Amino acid sequence: MLRHRRFPALALSLLAATGLLAGCSDDSGSKPEPSPAEPGKLRVLAGSELADLKPVLDRAAQATGVRVEFTFSGTIEAAETLAAGGADGAYDAVWFSANRYPQALPEAARRLGNQTKIMSSPVVLGLAKSKADALGWTGKPVTWTDIAKAAEEKKFSYGMTDPSASNSGFSALVGVASALAGTGAAVTAGQVGAVTPELKKFFAAQVLSAGSSGWLSDAYQRRATGADPGQKIDGLVNYESVLLSLNAAGTLPEPLALIYPSDGVVTADYPLTLLSGANEQARGDYQRLTDFLRTPDTQREIMTSTHRRPAIPGVDLSAGFGPKDLVELPFPATQDAFDALLSAYFDQIRHPSRTIYVLDTSGSMAGERIDALRTSLVGLTGVTNDLVGKYRRFHGREEVTFIPFNTTPQAPISFTVPETDPQAELDKIKQTAQGLSASGGTAIYDSLDQAYRLLGQGPPADRFTSIVLMTDGENTSGSEYADFERAQAARSPELRGVPVFTVLFGEGSQSEMDGLAKLTGGKVFDARGNGLQQVFREIRGYQ
Repeated sequence: MLRHRRFPALALSLLAATGLLAGCSDDSGSKPEPSPAEPGKLRVLAGSELADLKPVLDRAAQATGVRVEFTFSGTIEAAETLAAGGADGAYDAVWFSANRYPQALPEAARRLGNQTKIMSSPVVLGLAKSKADALGWTGKPVTWTDIAKAAEEKKFSYGMTDPSASNSGFSALVGVASALAGTGAAVTAGQVGAVTPELKKFFAAQVLSAGSSGWLSDAYQRRATGADPGQKIDGLVNYESVLLSLNAAGTLPEPLALIYPSDGVVTADYPLTLLSGANEQARGDYQRLTDFLRTPDTQREIMTSTHRRPAIPGVDLSAGFGPKDLVELPFPATQDAFDALLSAYFDQIRHPSRTIYVLDTSGSMAGERIDALRTSLVGLTGVTNDLVGKYRRFHGREEVTFIPFNTTPQAPISFTVPETDPQAELDKIKQTAQGLSASGGTAIYDSLDQAYRLLGQGPPADRFTSIVLMTDGENTSGSEYADFERAQAARSPELRGVPVFTVLFGEGSQSEMDGLAKLTGGKVFDARGNGLQQVFREIRGYQ
């Protein structure tokens, strides 16, 4: 029987993100089915950062009669959807910060039709002004090599999005690799090994990962203002537009100084791209919309409201932007190069993860629910052949711990995935996941306390450490939320900064999950619509 109780205001105050445009999805992983085609509606598979175009697109709809219906997706997920034919007939166009990854997949590339660049934004480094001043980088030329040297010496820290989940992180990884390789050409798959030691220097200063640019910037702001218990960081690698938007909001303790490396950047050019199979009505709607979006007045509106650069000549940059003419770094054009870079990033270059999965195996999980949990965890061992599964698996050097719980928390089961020949350890994780069974009550907070006690025994340095809590019900056994809140306040700053990523499943209490995520600086993921496997994959971008 469920025990109901009141939660403090803190536990109730975190609101779930909601879509901003008709038919769009939110950041929780919930994606609506695309609607049927109809005149005056352009169905667009897009990157979630484009939600900030709502006012511009509302005006475009009034002027042109064309309404944009967004469905949001990550770049790699979208590329895979295109390549598999999943977008055929379901969408009229795609709109991402860049088409570089889809163009590297032949089956995806052949489905791309007319491309119209609407705006642009380079990926750069933003540092708190006092830190940039201390490093001597304010108003002076700085190269990626300079940045990597300072990063290796831990002279600053930064956050960046997961390159398998967000184009800003992907562009940063490729751009830094190209710059540090020093060849003047795009990095090839065969050159990744040689540039890996230099990349390790740069990524030594990364202390925060995220699955989206929006969440990353929000987390930076919360940490900078003390609203989040996590470690404060000095800056972000992100789009110029995101960094300028943070400054414009006026909520940071000090503004970010934007560092534009003199040896080059990778720029997102936001091409609104008609799909090759679009019908004549959609082609006409696309043409009217893109013509409107490229008018000087609309370009100025986009620049003012989103801090992205205009795509047409004759519209001057507003004050606050960096140099007009930036060196553009070469970008690889093959999937082999992308795969080599991403594999090296996760298995060798970046800090490894340490994740404790606190897993509800109570009686209410019996049947399909425990089967879904087993399947989701097994999927993270790399048993799937799809692109997303390839990068959202457990990686080399990673430490994984399961704490199954019902009436009481069970003994932790820990694994460390080797950098080379990881299959034997991955098989052990798979076997353990397949052996999970359901019975008993639900001791959420006793189990979370056990996870924190385990981390308090000496968490390894230089790891992305987090806790994932999955439950399908409310707490029925042991300590309660108020007890956890008091225990959390008494923990060391390091432990208080370990985020809990909570998963809504079954009848799990949204108010509890929201409260835990906010209290710990984590995030809520909703598995009630799309299932656990998709959500567990999405969480990987934050670990």
